[in-house]
Amino acid sequence: MILEIAMLEVRPDRTEEFEQAFREASNIISSMKGYISHSLHRCLEQDNKYVLHVHWETLEDHTIGFRRSEEYQEWKRLLHHFYDPFPVVEHFERVSIS
Repeated sequence: MILEIAMLEVRPDRTEEFEQAFREASNIISSMKGYISHSLHRCLEQDNKYVLHVHWETLEDHTIGFRRSEEYQEWKRLLHHFYDPFPVVEHFERVSIS
């Protein structure tokens, strides 16, 4: 399992609109092959900052399957105009600690 993490800085005057668009966009990402789950968290100290966690079965499910899909074009249309600056997206794998 892969964890995708994106720090999202939304234009301060657009947070409510962003959250509504994200609700719609959630239907897109959750329908993709390899998708497991996702969550969006708003920062308590800076209310226009969010962190997005998405669990994928494989890295390629996100980087190829989702990002190269027609559905991603709709995701971009719904969400990308809210960000300033554009977010950095990174991927993580679980480390065994036992």
